[in-house]
This record gives sequence, structure tokens and C-alpha cells, in this order.
Amino acid sequence: MAHIEEPQLQKQEEEHLDVLTKSGQKTGVSKPRGHVHRDGDYHRAVHVWIFAESTQQLLLQRRALCKDSWPDLWDISSAGHISAGDSSLETARRELEEELGVTLPKDAFELIFVFLQECVINDGKYINNEYNDVYLVTTIDPIPLEAFTLQEAEVSAVKYISYGEYKLLLAKGDSEYVPYDVDGQYGQLFDIIEKRYNENTVARSLSLQKQLSRYAPISLSAELTGLTDSDKDTLAYVVKAAMVMDEIFYLQSWYSNPVLRDWLKEHAGTSELNKLKWSYYLINKSPWSCLDEDEAFLTTADSAIRLLSEENGKVNNWRGLEYRAAFPMSKPPGANFYPPDMDKMEFEIWKDSLKKDQQKEATGFFTVIKRHSESILNSHPHGNKTSATHDLYIVPYSEEYKALLTKAADLLHKAGNTTNSPSLKRLLHSKADAFLSNDYYDSDIAWMELDSKLDVTIGPYETYEDKLFGYKATFEAYIGIRDDEATAQLKLFGDNLKLLEENLPMDSAYKSKDVNAAPIRVIQLIYNAGDVKGPQTLAFNLPNDERIVNDRGTSMVMLKNVSEAKFKHILLPIAAACVAVEQQEFVDFESFFTHTICHECCHGIGPHTITLPDGQKSTVRLELKEFHSALEEAKADIVGLWALRFLISQDLLSESLLKSMYVSFLAGCFRSVRFGLEEAHGKGQALQFNWLYEKGAFILHSDNKVSVDFSKIEGAVESLSREILTIQAKGDKEAAGLLLQKYSVMTQPLKIALKTLENVQVYSALYPRFENKRENCHSRAEVNSSSEEHKQRLEPRS
Repeated sequence: MAHIEEPQLQKQEEEHLDVLTKSGQKTGVSKPRGHVHRDGDYHRAVHVWIFAESTQQLLLQRRALCKDSWPDLWDISSAGHISAGDSSLETARRELEEELGVTLPKDAFELIFVFLQECVINDGKYINNEYNDVYLVTTIDPIPLEAFTLQEAEVSAVKYISYGEYKLLLAKGDSEYVPYDVDGQYGQLFDIIEKRYNENTVARSLSLQKQLSRYAPISLSAELTGLTDSDKDTLAYVVKAAMVMDEIFYLQSWYSNPVLRDWLKEHAGTSELNKLKWSYYLINKSPWSCLDEDEAFLTTADSAIRLLSEENGKVNNWRGLEYRAAFPMSKPPGANFYPPDMDKMEFEIWKDSLKKDQQKEATGFFTVIKRHSESILNSHPHGNKTSATHDLYIVPYSEEYKALLTKAADLLHKAGNTTNSPSLKRLLHSKADAFLSNDYYDSDIAWMELDSKLDVTIGPYETYEDKLFGYKATFEAYIGIRDDEATAQLKLFGDNLKLLEENLPMDSAYKSKDVNAAPIRVIQLIYNAGDVKGPQTLAFNLPNDERIVNDRGTSMVMLKNVSEAKFKHILLPIAAACVAVEQQEFVDFESFFTHTICHECCHGIGPHTITLPDGQKSTVRLELKEFHSALEEAKADIVGLWALRFLISQDLLSESLLKSMYVSFLAGCFRSVRFGLEEAHGKGQALQFNWLYEKGAFILHSDNKVSVDFSKIEGAVESLSREILTIQAKGDKEAAGLLLQKYSVMTQPLKIALKTLENVQVYSALYPRFENKRENCHSRAEVNSSSEEHKQRLEPRS
């Protein structure tokens, strides 16, 4: 039997609630709870369901007789209003502790859906227009009823009931239970449980096999004969440091992701289905599929079991509370950079309250945003709420990931001590220092000036994972051997950036006067780690820090062996399936690789730091926010195509590229759109394809193949380049959103192409395994022995 907690004698001040619009947005007004229900104001609350996996039962509470709504009826495990200024997840945790005496960490709570309840009770005196964040807590076994401590003012009893029986009782409107429409929104609760625990194992295995089959398994290798013995020693340390980038990235994706990874790895050998889960997880580095617009391929039912042994003291002979480490079915747009229940308005209100230097930190690349209330709840579960004016606060990466970055810094210092290359030594030591200081300026300059056979890129760079604002950088690593011959051939592009900037198709007032030549390095990739999930990149243009872009420009790295593999295994088969037969001869590697180079170069030209209409200085990234990544990728692509045509017109490139570059680009459109329109590259590619198709530059034929109209393509490319560049120069977020809304859609020609590719089973992406050709590379043995997970990626796939 559950314990009953004595009611508090002292009357508390009436709770205030945030008033919402009908669509669920905060109005900035708060009112006493009684007035909210009197006036029918929209507001927010939480529902927390405890589900016992082994018995397939839900925990219900009996509402206290004194409650002003639904007194003495059986209801949700725990529920409560979200007080003005409070957050959803912390309210859910607090309500469960206050009402039932159960204290759980945040990774026990899974937000499964949001339910809008609109009803009038108590003869019209109680109007409930309530947005409910519905959380599911999955325990392995039922929590013993005697382990609960009930809050008498809220709860009179608790019981477990089969979810199927409970659904039937609700469906027939049993008078002892608070009503919920199981055929409407609230039916999702039962549908989710049903789907998770009554799955067809064979069907699920086939589905995972199909998802895995979209990745071409390739072995990547590079000759190490050009490396000295000291370089090979350096390589061993650098690869180990790269593995630490993996550890950080797993954590950046979602806070329970590392636990999920370890669980899947541990159980991969127990069944064919578990092996498939682990294999596909390794590619995506999270439970969300990169090629399926981040749709979850795992559920919390697949996740790790965690034990809270401190709970076992409540009941004799009870091992403690075991629960599943949860993750949401929809990938959180803010990843693990922000509190999971923080919305844009809360962030903006808080940011605007900060001083200028603090605002820069809040929107900077190398910080995470946290809640005071979560820190208080974690350290003092029974403590008071935060008294801070604002709940959010800033934590630098150097503090958030201190233990891991200290380990990586130590490895880089050791690597720096072993190399004989002065520029590599400078890079490794300065990057190690940056990991601990959180100031990456000097290390990024050192990276741009790197002149070493062993090429290393390591640290926080890309912001694609932050789909909320595009502010926060993920950790990654690329290690390769510089291809000196190919690097020398590409000097033309870096040397002509200033000429390209001067001739960009946009108003001269927006053009930069200080464009620096972009160094280009071509490498053969040996190893990558961190944010290298899903489809593999062909090249990258860094850094993204606007201070360095303005002072020194950017530098780019081309991954030649990855490009060759992608062209062979993906682009050629796509062209055969989707490009008009008479134009397939124009699809060649030279055009594909040359446009990839120009794409990266064009990240370094065009608007970056801009002047707003009010005279204030800002950046394109800060103004366009969540639209920036997709538009920047589209800009680099389409302006890259324009730039190739311009260089040909200046006799700097051969005219033989003219037709092949356009047709190779067309084939590439279908490749990128297959990543889905939730991803920046896919979204940007759809924008380009649909614009060019609308202008008649691409033509869909009766046999469902597409061709280029060479008489129209040049003008269409220039018009889209001008459109995007002008939006960026003005920092016009509204125009950016409208452009993406109109053109970043799955139109009929794209649907036809994707269906064709599905039918002929063309690979969508690469999954690389790394091998070295020289037995005398000491690093390989050391790397292979350190981690089974990394060993799978370092050896060729059968």
C-alpha cells in the first residue's frame, strides 16, 4: 500500500500560468490558475504515464476528492500545470516527485506527443483549454505500490491496469475514469505501446536490411609510404584523439545517446535483429535515420535498461527501479545543445536580456545552453525552484566536455611532440590548447596554414545538427595523406576567388572588397570520426568562424578517394537511371570533382558579415538562423556552377567542361535529394532543381528521364544565384523562408526520379571502412585494439 503524505497546512499563493495563443505560443502574459480556467485561456500542462514493460500495465492515480476538476476519478499516473516561467520537462519530473514520491532523472522521460484538450465542466465554471505535453516513463517491472508516497491533496490511491483494459474502459466512457478520446489524439498513447511491443520481428529485420542496403560498403585506403616514422607515430595519437571526437559527438546528438550506443553494442550478438540495429546505428550514430528525414528506426523499447538502486530502500527485498533510457521519436531540432523543452521564444527573450558580450556567447559556436532548474533538481530533488531571473544559462564546451577534451588535448600534445613538421606541430599544440580554453581562433589559423604530408582536421566546426538556430558546432575529425599532385592542379580556383567575388551576379554594394585566396588541399582520407554520420562529405570549406573568414578567408580540403568512390558507386548509376540517354555521355568524374571544388570555394565568397538596414553589423548566419545552412549549401552549389561558366568565359578552364558540368550537376541533384528534405544539403538541392525546372532549364521527358536545355540553363543558374546572394546580403530571413517554402519541396519530377532509383536499387550513400596498405604503420594495430566499434570502421567490409 502506498504511503500518504500529510497535506501542507500553510496555504500557498495561487499558481500563475503562462497564457498561450490558440496555436500554443506564449503571449507574454501570465494569470492566476483560477482566472485562466474561468476565462478559458489556453495554457500548458504535463501528463506523465508510467508503463511497466513486463506486465504491459499503466499506472493510474485516483484524483483526490478535493480536486476542482474530475475529483475522485482514476487518471494519468501524474499530471500538473506548467507554472509561469517553468519548463515542461522539469515540471514533469517535479510533479512525479511531488505527487507520487518517485524521483527520476531526465533520461527516463520520453515526450511522445502533445495533446490539446478543450472542454467545459462544473456547469461552465471550469473551462479547460490545455496543451498537454505527454511523457512516457518505461519501467521494466511495476514499481511496488508501497514504494509510492502519495501527496494527499492531489492523490488518494494508485493502481496498475493493463493498457488494453484501460483503453476499453475509456472507449465505453466508464464513469470512474477521467474521459479521454481514444479514437482521437489520445489514442496515440495506446498506438505507440501496441506498435512497440507487438512488432513483427521478421518484418522489422527486413526493414532494417532494406535501410542498410542503401549504403555502398567501400574500403578506403591510402599509401603511407610518404610518411616518416615520426609521422606514423603522430598518426597513432591523432587517430586516438579522433576517437574522442566520436565520444563527444554521440553526446551532442542527444543526452542518452551514449548509453543507447553501449547497450546496442553489448547486445548486438544476441540475435540477428539486434545485429541489424547495431549495424544501422553505427552508420547514423543515433536512433534517427539520416536518409529518412531523421525518422527514428529505434524506439525507447530498444534502449538501455538503467537501475536506480537508491530507490530500493523504500521496499524490502526490492532491487530498485529499472527503467529504459528514453529518446524522442522525432529528432530534437536543438539536439543536445539546448534544454529539450526550450522553444525559440524562450531563448530569444533570454538572449535579449543579456549584455552584448553574453549574447555573442549564447549564439556562439562553442557553448551549450542549460537550465538552472535542472541543475537544482539534479542536486536537490526535494529543493525549491530556482530564484534566478532567467532559467537559462551558458556553459562553454571546454567545461561541458571537460573530461573528454582533456583526454583529446593530451593526445594532441603527444602527437605534436612526435611530428617533425613545424606547421603540423603548431596545429596540434594550438588545437589542444583550444580544447581547454574554448578559444579556437589561433588553432583555426594554424589549420589554414598547415603544410604537411599528414593532413589533420579536428575540432568543432559544422552547425548542421543545430536545426533550431544553426548556431552550435559539432566535433569532427578528418585525417588523410596529402595528394601533392592533385593539390598543385587546383591552385587556379583559390587564386581566382577575388575575381569571382568582383563578378558575382548581385548588386556591387554587397560585394566584399577583401577576399583572400583560398588554399586548397587534396587528400586521400585515412580515417574520420565525430560528425561524419550518414552520407559522407566529399569536401569541406572551413573555418565557419566569421572573424577568421573576414580576416583570412577560408581553406578547403577535398577528399579525392571518397569523391572517386561516390562517383563510381552512386553518380554513374543515378545518371544511367534518370538522365536522358543522349546526355549520359556528359557525366564524367572531372566535371563532378571540379564542381565539388567550386562548391567549396564559393562558401568563401559572397555575403558573410553584412550591414543591416539600421546600420548594425551582423552575419548571414545570425540573421537567417535555421534557414542559413540550407540556403548556404544552395548558394555554394549554384554559384559554383555560375563560377565554372565564368572561368570558362575567361579562358581559365576548358570549354569542354561546358555541357558535362551541367549534366553532371543534374545527376547530382537526384543524389542529394535522396538524403531527405529535412537535411540542409537535400533541402538546398531541391530548391535548385525546382527553380531550374520551373525556368525550363531541366526537362522531364515521357520516359521519365530528365535532360538539360543548354539554351536556358545559363540564365536560370544566374537568376537563382542572384536571388540567394541578395537574400543573404540583406539578411532577409522572411525572404529566405519563403524561397525554401516554395522550392524545397518534393515535386513530381523529383518523386518520379526517386521512385526510379528505388526500383533499380541504386546506392544512396557510402559507408566507408578504412584500411592501410603498409604493414609498417604502427598506428593501425594500436587503433584496432582500442575499440571494437572503431575496428569495424578501420577494416574492410566483406
